[in-house]
Amino acid sequence: MSSEQLEYTAEELLTVAAARFLADGTTCFVGIGPPGAAANLAQRLHAPSLVLVYESGAIGAKPDRLPLSIGDGILGETADAVVSVPEMFNYWVQPGRIDVGFLGAAQIDRFANINTTVIGRDYDHPKVRLPGAGGAPEIAANCGEVIVILRQSARAFVEKVDFVTSVGHGDGTPGYRESLGLRGKGTSKVITDLGVLTSTGPTGELILTALHEGVSVEQAKEATGWDLQVADELDVLPPPTAQELAMLRALKA
Repeated sequence: MSSEQLEYTAEELLTVAAARFLADGTTCFVGIGPPGAAANLAQRLHAPSLVLVYESGAIGAKPDRLPLSIGDGILGETADAVVSVPEMFNYWVQPGRIDVGFLGAAQIDRFANINTTVIGRDYDHPKVRLPGAGGAPEIAANCGEVIVILRQSARAFVEKVDFVTSVGHGDGTPGYRESLGLRGKGTSKVITDLGVLTSTGPTGELILTALHEGVSVEQAKEATGWDLQVADELDVLPPPTAQELAMLRALKA
């Protein structure tokens, strides 16, 4: 079956695209939702030595289905080791032993700062109170790099987040992360259902570097709440293959 005949959802599209960015042999701190699905898909398709690390303490997990949460027993049953949550952060995350942090977001801004706390500027009386930080601030601060997976819309991609839960590149001042003593280089890429945004230059501003097949630059700009800059040469991402879709659906079955 040719790729043109395949049917898939926007979430499947961005999940498959994100999985392709995970290289074999790296250590990945995995979030739940699309980040978890993408990491597990990558481990099964092209990165069998990808080390999946979960906030609950599972290191080297190899679940045969998509975990329901970071506390799903299948993670402990299939892990190389299980440590306490304090040990996970004190001895693995904070010393910089994790190559990639894989996160979701409710909002992200032009300098890749992440909000998962509140929508609305009044913290005490927000429009929406979100699940909160969890381990994301430590992950964003200390992992080698961070990849974010998020459906692209002007509501989620904003000029300035309502609340900085996890620091990306701050206000865009060169050296911002270093001034805070943050170990990792911060958000490197944002994978969306429209394409890929990449943090570039000394400011870390997100610019459009790739589009999914059939998506236009105008669509990406309309779904972004700031004046989205576009790379001189845009890549076109190949659509999901039958094998990728079949494996992803089997994980969720």
